Amino acid sequence: MLRYSISILILFGFSMVYCQSGPIDLQPKDTLSYKQPYGLRAGIDLSRPALSFFNSDYTGLEIVADYRLTEVLYLAGELGNEKKTQQEELANLTIANSTPLYNYTTSGSYIKLGVDYNTYENWYGMNNSIFIGGRYAFSTFSQTLNDSFIYDSNRYWNPGQFADGSLNNAEFSGLSASWLEFLVGIKTELFANIYLGASVRLGFLVSNTEDSAFPNLWIPGFNRVTDGSNFGVGYNYSISYLVPLYRKAKKPKPKTATATQ
Repeated sequence: MLRYSISILILFGFSMVYCQSGPIDLQPKDTLSYKQPYGLRAGIDLSRPALSFFNSDYTGLEIVADYRLTEVLYLAGELGNEKKTQQEELANLTIANSTPLYNYTTSGSYIKLGVDYNTYENWYGMNNSIFIGGRYAFSTFSQTLNDSFIYDSNRYWNPGQFADGSLNNAEFSGLSASWLEFLVGIKTELFANIYLGASVRLGFLVSNTEDSAFPNLWIPGFNRVTDGSNFGVGYNYSISYLVPLYRKAKKPKPKTATATQ
């Protein structure tokens, strides 16, 4: 009797399991679908405040942002302001004192707009990126020529330095420049929705509006202008926060057909 009671209880237990969970599928399908966050990610470039702290001749701030359009494509941009004082000198001259040609201060703002393309295949639950991108950038700025000196190979009357120029303290305003920028970078999620990023940038100067009395030697956002070349280089290190506006399930990759033997 006890044996029959145990058998009935076992059958009752199996029937309860069957009613609650249905038939057991020996080949279950993976129904897990991770929904990726989509939204606005914004932050600042860390290198410019650091450089402003350590270099008294420079102040700058850059805001970075991107908006996710698809799984791999982002609308991205940067907005910044920079001010820098520099001195151009001649090298390899046998003069007792320094030999500056001019000392100038450049101040202005810039904006960069474009897209980033993520080439990194994330693991489940990760939102890191290794990306390539492009920007169109535009800058408006002014320059002040603090000191200028006249180059003269015959320094009989001024053996220690060049003679003072006539454009000291002259200000040149209404200057502008535009350029195309190609960049390679990385962004990794340190904590929930907090990202640390870095990028290297190569710019090609498209337009450069300058005063006839003094050339544009440094452009905010583009950096130093090299004589005889339209190329410039830059970088940034950013920290940003993602505001997730909605989530979308990641699209499954299409399965490739396997050859039958």
